[in-house]
Amino acid sequence: MTPSEEAALVEKLYEFGQRLADPSGPKVESDYVGIISAAKGTSKSKQLAAQLIPRFFKHFPNLSSEAINAQLDLCEEDELGIRVQAIRGLPLLCKDTPRHLPKIADVLGQLLLAEESLEKDAVQKALMSLLRQDPKASLTALFEHVESPDENVREKVLIFVREKVFPMKTELLKPQEEMERHVTDLIKKSLQDVTGAEFKMFMDFLKGLSIFGEKAAPERIQELLEIVEGQADLDAQFNVSDTDHIDRLMSCLYLALPIYVRGASNSKFLNYINKHLLPVFDKLSDEKKLDLLKNLAESSPYASAQDARSLLPSNLQLLKKYMPRRKTSEEINYTFVECLLYTFHQLASKTPNTTNSLCGYKIVTGQPSDRLGEDFSDLHKDFMERLTVVEESAKVTKKKLTQAIGEFGKAMVAAKDDAAKSELQAKTTLGMRTCSNILSLTQPLHEKSPTFLGGDKKITLSWKETPKTVASANAGVKRTASDNGLGSTVGGKKGRGTENPSSFGNRGGLSRGIGRGIRGGWRGRSRGRGY
Repeated sequence: MTPSEEAALVEKLYEFGQRLADPSGPKVESDYVGIISAAKGTSKSKQLAAQLIPRFFKHFPNLSSEAINAQLDLCEEDELGIRVQAIRGLPLLCKDTPRHLPKIADVLGQLLLAEESLEKDAVQKALMSLLRQDPKASLTALFEHVESPDENVREKVLIFVREKVFPMKTELLKPQEEMERHVTDLIKKSLQDVTGAEFKMFMDFLKGLSIFGEKAAPERIQELLEIVEGQADLDAQFNVSDTDHIDRLMSCLYLALPIYVRGASNSKFLNYINKHLLPVFDKLSDEKKLDLLKNLAESSPYASAQDARSLLPSNLQLLKKYMPRRKTSEEINYTFVECLLYTFHQLASKTPNTTNSLCGYKIVTGQPSDRLGEDFSDLHKDFMERLTVVEESAKVTKKKLTQAIGEFGKAMVAAKDDAAKSELQAKTTLGMRTCSNILSLTQPLHEKSPTFLGGDKKITLSWKETPKTVASANAGVKRTASDNGLGSTVGGKKGRGTENPSSFGNRGGLSRGIGRGIRGGWRGRSRGRGY
């Protein structure tokens, strides 16, 4: 096209626009058809068409399909200026015709792949405009991408939701209760295939909603727990070689702890652990053994009396495994012993007379289950001997750690940086706290009718305390892999690659369809997410 022909075309577009903008003049369909056709013209005509198509869109419902497709073609142009102008016009296509909003939101979700900062900004602003117009329809369309097979689009949508949508929940989720319920349902639907980090992000958001807030009804708190239980796959067939499932179990058990504090029942988790994990404890990795025992210890204060009765025998059996009856040259795993002793106290405090037949105690409750007429003296002798061995060993170890503090100053001076100093101090103080806790936990157990340290008599677990110097260096840091099971593998998952998003490619890949039917529906992906 010659310059003069291009100028004539642009002039014609201005004429179309002026006539259509005249409030007293007729809206001639041929004028709007001319504007749509200009989307296939020169660079200048495309830029002008990107402005005019949305502006007069509402006047020509019979041409809506052609107009939308033309605008979307402009969003895929090679020239940045044309793309940005076309993207900015997309919300106008829905302003007076809201039935098109899901489709436009769907496309904008795909356009989050844009790499140019100006284009990304335009896409995000366009999406926010749709969210303010109709948050329900917009969020529904966006969350379709969370279930998308396109990993790159999915990742960008999740980032947008986390950084732009969640922080504005107060403004966007109106009416509050209805919209909070809707977004909760969207999230629950999306949890079929998420990483550990994504699941935690969603749970943190849900716990911030008013329907799950401080004044939430008990059934809402239970709903939160059921979400975590569903993610943990507690109804699945357990396979000890499925490390991904075990990772998920540990992560979910940790995430459930604050929900137990609010009154939800941990019965399903505890029964699953007792039935499936404790019997194969020796087959777990050392890291997962520690994760399990720590999580079990922190969960035990919230066990019911019935669950405590079921879990106590397994806990005691494992405790005896790590508390030798005779002095040995083998090292005692003090952290394991601390966890198991703490759990023993918590469970026993809820069903004291159960320990009569397990440990040979003489606790009287007046119930037949006291079994006071039976002789369990051998069990009592065995348990006392094991307690004495672990006590003596803990005292020796604590003394050695105390003596080591004298060398600690030299090591601190030799440490290269604050992180190294913090690590040195953490190791020493953690060992001291662990041994001290073991001694505090074993002492009352020597009585014939002991008082168990449950309820208000709780001891603070060693890893729950943090030295002030370490706290300042690690403020806000969550548990490490050995602490909570979220670990370094959070973020990876089977079936979900961790590669960086690719470029937008040839810009020919926008899906124009609406809903899951266009994108293949539910894909039945494996729940073997790498946590």
